Amino acid sequence: MKRALITGITGQDGSYLADLLLEKGYEVHGIIRRASTFNTSRIDHLYADPHINGVRLFLHYGDLSDSVNLVKLLYDLKPDEIYHLGAQSHVRVSFDIPEYTANITALGTIRILEAIREAGVRSRFCHAASSEMFGSAREVPQNENTPFWPRSPYGVAKVFSYWATVNYRESYGLLASNSIMFNHESPRRGETFVTRKISRAVAAIKHGLQKELYLGNLEAKRDWGYAPEYVEGMWRILQQDQGNDFVLATGETHSVREFAEAAFAHANLDWKEFVRYDPRYERPAEVDLLMGDASKAKKLLTWEPKVRFHELVKIMVDADMELLSRKTTREHLGKMP
Repeated sequence: MKRALITGITGQDGSYLADLLLEKGYEVHGIIRRASTFNTSRIDHLYADPHINGVRLFLHYGDLSDSVNLVKLLYDLKPDEIYHLGAQSHVRVSFDIPEYTANITALGTIRILEAIREAGVRSRFCHAASSEMFGSAREVPQNENTPFWPRSPYGVAKVFSYWATVNYRESYGLLASNSIMFNHESPRRGETFVTRKISRAVAAIKHGLQKELYLGNLEAKRDWGYAPEYVEGMWRILQQDQGNDFVLATGETHSVREFAEAAFAHANLDWKEFVRYDPRYERPAEVDLLMGDASKAKKLLTWEPKVRFHELVKIMVDADMELLSRKTTREHLGKMP
């Protein structure tokens, strides 16, 4: 039985990756931060039938700022595969807390890589890189050879992590890879990210629980895919016999405006009646257009996305509509100021 370790297991990608690896028969270990409230909602379903998943899923308290704990954990677990998804991953928030973003998103990667080296394990390592590294992109579409030009502290931190992964691969012979993932969404997306903010608002407006939706830059264009397919791409990367770097993307680009229009239309609503502009959601430096070229992943990994833009929007809106149809959720939101 293969053993995998996931940082960021309670996030969108980490939870889908845990689903996938358990289905494939792995023993899965995840690192979670200690908190006074439960923060495991995205993986709670995995304990519903402990005879199937619970006996192969283990959570460990830890933090990407604690290198000693990481070394001890790797020494004890000796995982076959490590998926590094943990980060301060909100681009807009990274402008407000740049030092914390650098400490966790950038230096956290160095700590994991050093822990692999210090513990003497031969784990295969995949770092979840980001299309935000391209920022003010030098070419369209972007591929593995496109120069980086990050436009946020988060993007800068991810560039650091990318090159740290390459450096440890070349310096110490680690089987270390980067998955350069363009935007990938799902019903498990955090509610402060623009796609989930839109789908959640559509459901709330449809149920009479919200009147307006405030957004920032509507013209920003992104390459949006479906998160479960992207974590499957990460798994394929670690089945290779050597470290490498891959872009994972759909090759299509759509604006925030298009996402809002499609989401409201799916609920038979006119987005123009409800969407309002709020400059507070603008970034100090904007990324106007991102679109990825996943030809390398298609050729070497036989990976390509199947869920396209309009289907993705429908999946997210339908999920939030279903969530709000539950009485307890409606009551909770109805009491919100």
